[in-house]
Amino acid sequence: MTQISSSFDPSLRKNIKSKKQVAIIPVGSIEQHGPHLPISTDTDIVTEIANRIAQKNKFLLLPTISYGISYEHAPFFNLSIKESTLRAILTDLCQSLMDNGIKSVFVINGHHGNVKPIKNLGVKLKKTSKNKLKVFPLSYWHFMKREFDHAGFVETSLMLAISKNVKMNLAKKGLITEKMNKKEIARLGRLASRSFPKVTKNGVWGDPTRATKRDGQKILDEIIENISKRCQTCLTGHSS
Repeated sequence: MTQISSSFDPSLRKNIKSKKQVAIIPVGSIEQHGPHLPISTDTDIVTEIANRIAQKNKFLLLPTISYGISYEHAPFFNLSIKESTLRAILTDLCQSLMDNGIKSVFVINGHHGNVKPIKNLGVKLKKTSKNKLKVFPLSYWHFMKREFDHAGFVETSLMLAISKNVKMNLAKKGLITEKMNKKEIARLGRLASRSFPKVTKNGVWGDPTRATKRDGQKILDEIIENISKRCQTCLTGHSS
């Protein structure tokens, strides 16, 4: 793995010229995650995931884009950018990578609100680059068996595995969907995308109280393994 931000120009350019390089751009968010997790949670998790994927596959790692689309969390704290802003930043970065000889890019997403602006990024950049640039947007929660949550069991376990900045004594249950049908959960999901506080008053979707570091490590390993397999499939066109 090579971290672009800490690299030196001559050696970095030499590495890019010596073989086809693949880059990773992690994208997170700054928003509330209940009373027990830091507002940097999405950014912290996706940074760790991207770092491990880069190490495992010897990819180039770009600095994390820490800001995402989190307006739905208001009046809970959030620092948000517009969808068009995130799309423009990613477009410019990918085009700049191509100008520097890097033509394969994975955008690893750590926040649900970022899904829409990155969804068709690869298609658009393939067209504008005349098939020279390949960009693959991947959201990490699609690569684990457990249901995604917000500051619940999954995110809290992941944070326990990678960070000491978790206050488990403040963890409380939020919205519990276990006894709901898929239709009701989907309805709440749509409402949460517009106003998260209308769905859960404490900003938590799920139950973080039973989260453990051990569970977080297992989930993290599963995500890294599955995303790495997808990356190789994207690059080669063949399943590993």
